[in-house]
Amino acid sequence: MGNKLFVGNLSWNTTDAGLYDAFSKHGEVTEAKVITDRDSGRSRGFGFVTFADSESATKASAALNGAELDGREIRVNEAQERNDRGGSRGGNRQRW
Repeated sequence: MGNKLFVGNLSWNTTDAGLYDAFSKHGEVTEAKVITDRDSGRSRGFGFVTFADSESATKASAALNGAELDGREIRVNEAQERNDRGGSRGGNRQRW
């Protein structure tokens, strides 16, 4: 297991600090980030927590998957590498 965890089903009220506090009980957290909508600034309902070592990440995942945080039952999984979607948003259009 890697050091970075995906945390889903977060409450709209969960903050970076709240996420950090919940996970730091299980090991050294190097980063805790709730992902927000770039336009509204509102939480998108998920985030990521990075641990200093994979052993702590494994323990935290086992302990907190299905646990309640800010009134919601959270889902915790190992974060997956994001596929590079390329920089183009318009497909393979040719310009004439």
